[in-house]
Amino acid sequence: MALDDFMEFDESNFDPGHITETELTKEIRRDFLEYSMSVIVSRALPDVRDGLKPVQRRILYSMHEMNIGPDKAYRKSARIVGDTMGKYHPHGDSSIYGALVYLAQPWNMRTVLVDGHGNFGSMDGDDPAAMRYTEARMSKIAVEMLRDLEKDTVDMVDNYDGQEKEPTVLPSRYPNLIVNGSSGIAVGMATNVAPHNLGETIDGIFAVMDNPEITATELMNYMKGPDFPTGAYILGRSGIRQAFETGRGSVIMRAKTKIEEMPNGKSRIVVYELPYMVNKASLVERIATLVRDKVIEGITDLRDESNMDGIRVVIELRKDIQPDVMLNQLYRSTPLQSNFGVNNVVLFNGVPRQASMIDLLKGYIAFQDEVIVRRTQFDLKKAQDRAHILEGLRIAVDNLDAIIHTIRDSRDPNEAMPRLMEGFGLDEIQAKAILDMQFRRLTGLEREKIENEYQDLLIKIADFQDILSNHARVLQIIRDELSEVKAKFNDPRRSEIIDAIADVEDEDLIPVENIIITLSSNGYIKRLTTDTYHVQNRGGKGIKGMELHKDDIIDQFISMSTHDHLLVFTDKGKVYR
Repeated sequence: MALDDFMEFDESNFDPGHITETELTKEIRRDFLEYSMSVIVSRALPDVRDGLKPVQRRILYSMHEMNIGPDKAYRKSARIVGDTMGKYHPHGDSSIYGALVYLAQPWNMRTVLVDGHGNFGSMDGDDPAAMRYTEARMSKIAVEMLRDLEKDTVDMVDNYDGQEKEPTVLPSRYPNLIVNGSSGIAVGMATNVAPHNLGETIDGIFAVMDNPEITATELMNYMKGPDFPTGAYILGRSGIRQAFETGRGSVIMRAKTKIEEMPNGKSRIVVYELPYMVNKASLVERIATLVRDKVIEGITDLRDESNMDGIRVVIELRKDIQPDVMLNQLYRSTPLQSNFGVNNVVLFNGVPRQASMIDLLKGYIAFQDEVIVRRTQFDLKKAQDRAHILEGLRIAVDNLDAIIHTIRDSRDPNEAMPRLMEGFGLDEIQAKAILDMQFRRLTGLEREKIENEYQDLLIKIADFQDILSNHARVLQIIRDELSEVKAKFNDPRRSEIIDAIADVEDEDLIPVENIIITLSSNGYIKRLTTDTYHVQNRGGKGIKGMELHKDDIIDQFISMSTHDHLLVFTDKGKVYR
């Protein structure tokens, strides 16, 4: 059923004393649809143009209006939350503060939009300090989100009580949606856009501008795939390609680890980069639970040594444990290997839509096209208005004596204005500018400044008009401005993409060696490599393969490989492999 079918109620004719009978099912369906659309459009899904949800947009706009830029002092988070709530977002302060905190967390945002000062939480899931303790200001790149906002680049609408104006979208001089990603759950739909590298994303935009028919495979020459804030590995490219083509796909992430040899001959696994959105404390707890329940055996110590220098989770192993085998078990059983389910559901002109990566890039390009055109129209009108005033001042300077005589003969400005308009062919704006002109502007130097300014404005006006009449120039301006952003803010890629690895069995990680298994009559077993034994010459001294207790002898002696399976039968009828 169409949305219009549920919108028959006219609030303008609402009579609070009148009861209207209606079908309960129809009313519930209408109310639920209205609620669903409100959640989708006003809360959960980002806009393809600036990649922000309404609460995030309002926080940044509030900070912009409060002039809390990156070159200004930090301000209390409570002040920002209060201003946002009072003017633009009439909801709970906890939800606004939560959104503010998220924008300041470098493990969630590829490029943070809020520069936080104080305790803003941690990768362990720790809560941030109360908003009365923390402080914040806009980050440098957040300024690019709001640049040229005052030049009528986007639509401004009334806020919830009609006392203020707020933007429907931010100008966004860089592709924030693709760079920082977004996630949210609406009614009947959800979104999960992966973050990407800023420089690669801008290169992808240029590629789409050069070839609008580009394929996802070709685009991957410029955009390698997601680039998560926490780094780690991405396994394979098939999931990335599917996400680029359809807007849905699964990207496998794996923690970065290294194996360190300890002085006592043991090994330890050190985890130093985690998959995106993995809670470090929960990960450590999960490993500890598996060890306690004996699902994983061979770990002797587990500790979190993370500090300001980075992540360091240490997993110490028993001397007889192969580190690669243990890692394989941890990948299978813990979030050290996780999936990121890409689901690019975003708003296009207020309508939710599943979008491929090329759709997202084209949506951003189209928006920037509109921003540049609107900004140029604003600058053109401003230049034309100023040139119009200067034309009047030039007339006044050229007819200085007559102008002064007319003004002196008038009783007041109200009389002088129409006389100036009639006598010198001026309009009201020009006549008012002449009446407001200071005497110092009548000097020869000031007259020259007026002429120079007028000629400069004529050049600018011609340039603005050329931009508006030549779409290729608009596209070139988009390129130039994005190139500036890339040069200023780009950083190296964090997530390393490696070839996909098929499911690895533990035995695949054990080197193939020939070994000797010895079993004594008292039940003692020992394993030795065949390299332990060697051919002796005459008079050579043998090697004792196994220390035996008194009255104990070698009962079984088996030669096999580390990849062979040994079956051990007991006198109770059980068999162990």
